[in-house]
Amino acid sequence: MSINLILTVIILGGWLSSRLFNAAKLPNILGMVIFGIITGSLIGNRIPQTLWDIEPMLKSMALIVILLRAGLGLSKATLQKAGRTAILMTFIPCLFEGGALILLFHHFFNFDWYVSGLTAFMIAAVSPAVIVPSMLTLIEENYGKKNEVPSIVLAGASADDVFAITLFSVFLGLATSSGVSISRALISIPVSIIGGIGLGLFVGWLLVKYFQKRHEHVRATEKTLILLMVGVLLVQLGDKLHIAALLGVMTVGFILLEGAEYIAHELASKLKKIWIFAEIILFVLIGLSVDIQTAMGAGLRGLMVITIGLVFRSLGVFLSTLGSKLSRNERAFCVIAYLPKATVQAALGSVALQSGIAEGEVILALAVLSIIFTAPVGLIGIKVFGKRLLNMNL
Repeated sequence: MSINLILTVIILGGWLSSRLFNAAKLPNILGMVIFGIITGSLIGNRIPQTLWDIEPMLKSMALIVILLRAGLGLSKATLQKAGRTAILMTFIPCLFEGGALILLFHHFFNFDWYVSGLTAFMIAAVSPAVIVPSMLTLIEENYGKKNEVPSIVLAGASADDVFAITLFSVFLGLATSSGVSISRALISIPVSIIGGIGLGLFVGWLLVKYFQKRHEHVRATEKTLILLMVGVLLVQLGDKLHIAALLGVMTVGFILLEGAEYIAHELASKLKKIWIFAEIILFVLIGLSVDIQTAMGAGLRGLMVITIGLVFRSLGVFLSTLGSKLSRNERAFCVIAYLPKATVQAALGSVALQSGIAEGEVILALAVLSIIFTAPVGLIGIKVFGKRLLNMNL
């Protein structure tokens, strides 16, 4: 099978499955993942190696698109209004869930502590692919505006992802390298986060100056292309410098909105269209990567562990919103909105396997299981309860 044919199958099949699941009132990303699993089981041995060679790049591009959209949807005024709650939501729920999962994976799956850590924080990341579009829709329709609830979730979830990815990277390094001390790894976490934000601030400032100066001469499509390529370069540079480049990517979007709002809205509109393509590629690829037998083996134990992790995440959300201006209903909505997993699990689920970790296939199966279980629960919860629990403020 040629690379052209398999990409055509991925895009058309992913789109059709997405439409079918939407028609059935189910999450479209679930349809894409299931289509990928079925396709992989039917033609897995005929998929060209070229696809797997470019898979990391395709997944990285999808993450860059959704994090840029998140940054372009957050203003300084909104973050100031959201205040302490938004900051706490960026790391406390993730730490609660990740900490619980480390113990659970070590006990129930016999993973060593480093492998438990990388698996825990890969699973712990919430899904910007589910949350960002949902929150942007609620913001556009003025739900929960009084206390900026959708913006709190949007900011918290996007940064939660980067926080989880940073910890995943630390544990991956410990699991695959010899002679790396835990203390040094822990020190690298704040350095990585601060470095990512700093790099994003600088690059965002440069883009604002360039786009303002060349606004009339560079079309919106060309600006979007430049922004995406800058995002790719940021991720590459971040890998070399060991900093949280994805946080830098989101920061670039934030700076563009603050420094050139009219240009930011142009870019956000273009990225929304690009996401239609990127979403299909991302979620069909994760389905294609799944080994059915391994996934079945992780089934009941994996489901139990993931569910317990969600309980601890929910406790973290309640603690983060304690003492805030949010009402009981708004706090309940935050818990629901923080349930879905998809994007990070799709992007990082196969990393352990590619890195030669013995438990890699089981980890990939757990990643897929978390998507299949939590994505529909979270997305349906947001759609059903979002407008019921949040007031419309005009």
